[in-house]
Amino acid sequence: MYITLRGVPETEDAGPEADGAAVVDRPGRVATPRARLRRGAVPRTVLALGVVSLLTDVSSESVSAVLPLYITAIMGMGPLAYGFIDAIYQGTSAAVRLLGGWWADRTRRPKWVAFAGYLVSAVSKFGLLAFTGFGSLTGVIAVDRLGKGLRTGPRDALIVTASEPHRLGRNFGVHRALDTAGALIGPLIAFAVLAAIPLGLGGYHAVFVISTAFAIIGVVALALIVPDLRSERRAEPSPGPRIALRRADFLRPGLRRVLVAAAVLGVATIGDGFIYLALADGGSLATQYFPLLFVGTNAVYLLLAVPLGRLSDRVGRGTVFLVGHLLLLAAYLLIGAHLVGTPGAILDLVLLGAFYAATDGVLSALTARVVAEQHRASGIAAAQTVVALARFVCSIGFGLLWQLTARSDAVTAMAVVLGVAVVVAGWALRPLLGRTAVPASGGAE
Repeated sequence: MYITLRGVPETEDAGPEADGAAVVDRPGRVATPRARLRRGAVPRTVLALGVVSLLTDVSSESVSAVLPLYITAIMGMGPLAYGFIDAIYQGTSAAVRLLGGWWADRTRRPKWVAFAGYLVSAVSKFGLLAFTGFGSLTGVIAVDRLGKGLRTGPRDALIVTASEPHRLGRNFGVHRALDTAGALIGPLIAFAVLAAIPLGLGGYHAVFVISTAFAIIGVVALALIVPDLRSERRAEPSPGPRIALRRADFLRPGLRRVLVAAAVLGVATIGDGFIYLALADGGSLATQYFPLLFVGTNAVYLLLAVPLGRLSDRVGRGTVFLVGHLLLLAAYLLIGAHLVGTPGAILDLVLLGAFYAATDGVLSALTARVVAEQHRASGIAAAQTVVALARFVCSIGFGLLWQLTARSDAVTAMAVVLGVAVVVAGWALRPLLGRTAVPASGGAE
């Protein structure tokens, strides 16, 4: 059964910011935004998804915090090899992001599409314990990232469905803050384990066991505590199969502009592991403290995610998104100028955490403005796919650049590329900058 609300036309131009979208939180029960959201409270769905992401990020970030050292110090490989692994980590999810968005839009059951993605990632963690070697490690990471790609669009679509449009940036900030709390705890666990088991593979394998346990708990939490919200705005025009995000939707100026900006900025975004290796290579810290670099970044992200999400609701999501990349540019310049002593390293971590707080959830919130509600998951997945593919290219390119040149020269070159990218992205997003830049069709430009 599909429900059409009073005052909402049954057209594809009914965008995500139109009022009154109905949501089914269990069969036979319909809840309007007013019933679900009283006095600006953060929706239960957002909080529940935040808890799931917290648990999952404890799992994934505990591994990420040791992966650069595991590859370069334990496996004895260079920056190019790490660049290849990081490219797999950044870009493999692109292969299924659109599939996840299409599946969620087609079935109108985003929770269970997200569940499938979380489950795939959890199962892949067992591979870290069962297999060794560069090839098997690459395969395990690829499967884990495929799960991430499948779940991210549907999960973010659930957040949008549960949120009032004018609080969307804040709610994404709340979710990302909880997510980042897990990303902070994971590296702390990795640091504690490696401190307790400092020699050989034993410490790394202990980290992998803990990662697997948290991944399983996250999957169970998703199944038990996240409501199964389904948007029921309009009837389908026909009973046959339909592509969720069609060519006409990509031709809409708003979505096209967001995708162009995400692509050019993503090509200039170096993976965190590279930045941390650059800080370590610059003598900013001893090797055993390497996981704490992840902690520093995530602590800043945790503190700033909600404030910057609220700021994006007030001054414009496109504006905050661009400013975030200017902060990343400042971090590059510090490394390129050899300002990587302890004060420089701390400032770099602050800038990197602020960058993520200003861009991660804000991109999803920005994309939700420029696609129709019935294509929401696919639109968000399309933007995330572009970012993943762009960062895939960046990781391989930067790894090769570092292999052939000095660390500071490679980072300085990327700072130049990022500076140009910010200008191009600003030009692309210019109609979407500012609080009042709302598409004429009511959100589905």
